[in-house]
Amino acid sequence: MFRWSSVAGGRAPCTVLAALLLAALLLAGLCCTGASGDEAEPFWTNPDSRAAQQAAEWRLAGRDTDAALMDRIATRPQAEWMTGPNPGPVVRARTTDAALAGRTAVLVAYYIPHRDCGLYSSGGAPSADDYRAWVDEFADALGDRGAYVIVEPDAVAQVVAGCTEVVADDRYALLAYAVDRFTSSPHTHVYLDAGNSGWIPEAWRLVDALAAAGIAQADGFALNVSNFQTNEASSAYGDWLSADLGGKHYVIDTSRNGNGPYSGTDSWCNPPGRALGEPPTTHTGNPRLDAYLWIKRPGESDGTCRSGPAAGSWWPSYALELARNALR
Repeated sequence: MFRWSSVAGGRAPCTVLAALLLAALLLAGLCCTGASGDEAEPFWTNPDSRAAQQAAEWRLAGRDTDAALMDRIATRPQAEWMTGPNPGPVVRARTTDAALAGRTAVLVAYYIPHRDCGLYSSGGAPSADDYRAWVDEFADALGDRGAYVIVEPDAVAQVVAGCTEVVADDRYALLAYAVDRFTSSPHTHVYLDAGNSGWIPEAWRLVDALAAAGIAQADGFALNVSNFQTNEASSAYGDWLSADLGGKHYVIDTSRNGNGPYSGTDSWCNPPGRALGEPPTTHTGNPRLDAYLWIKRPGESDGTCRSGPAAGSWWPSYALELARNALR
C-alpha cells in the first residue's frame, strides 16, 4: 500500500492582507477550532500560507462564511515541506521568522531518491551524493534556531511494504545520514517517519528498518503523516512501536483525521468526508507522545485521484470541506 502527497518548498509571495487578517484573528482569540490561545505553543504559524491567502481572497469577494471556515486552517501551525533542490533559503527563512515570533518551525525533509516509489509524489534527489549534499545544506541552514524536522515520510515503510525501486540498505544509510546531520543542529527535534497504523499493522515489522535508518540518534518517529488514522489508533500503535525501540518518543499528524479513516477504496488519496483533527499542541496527555502536529497541510492534494490536482497542489474546495466537517 502506497500513499502520498508533496508540496512545493518555495516561499509564497507576501500577502499583506492575509498577514493582517491572521494577526487580527489571533489577537481576538478566534483560533479555528476552539482551542485556548496558547495551545499551539511552541509552533509557528505562517501568516502567508495558502489557506491565509485564500481566506483573504474570499473576504474580498464577499464570501465571508467560507473565509471564516478557511480561518480554521489559516490560524493553525502547519509544516513547511522541502521537496526540491536548494532547501537552504526556505529553511533559513522559516526558522528565522519563527524565532522572531518566539516560536518553532515544523519542517519536512522530503527529497530522498526514488521518492514515493515512483507514484504520485515521485521525484527526489537524482543520486545519493546529491541527497547528502541537500541534507548538508538543509542542516546548515537550521543554524542554532532549531526546528521540528520530520524525516522523509513513507521512506522506511515503503521499503518494508515491498518497494522494489530502491535497495533497502542504501536507503537506510541515506536516512541515517540525514538523521545524524539534523540532530547535530542545536535545538532541533528530529522524528524519522514510520508510516501509519493502517499501512503496516504489525508495528514490529518496522523495528529493524528504523534501527538501520538511524532511529537511535533521532528524538523519535512520526506517525500518520498525510493519513487519517485516529489519535487513539495512532497512539496505541506508537506505544507498541516505542516499546520495541527502547522507549523512543513520537509525534502524530492530526491535520485531517477528525473523522478517522475512509472505508472505501484508495482510502489514503483525497478521501471524501474527512475533517480537520486535533490542533497542533505539545499537550498530549501521553508521556511518549511529544506532540500533535499538522504535518500534511490541509487543502493540499494527495494526487490526481478523485479529480484532484497534482500532489501538493492547493485545492480550495477540499480545504473547505475539511474545515466544514471539523468537529470542533
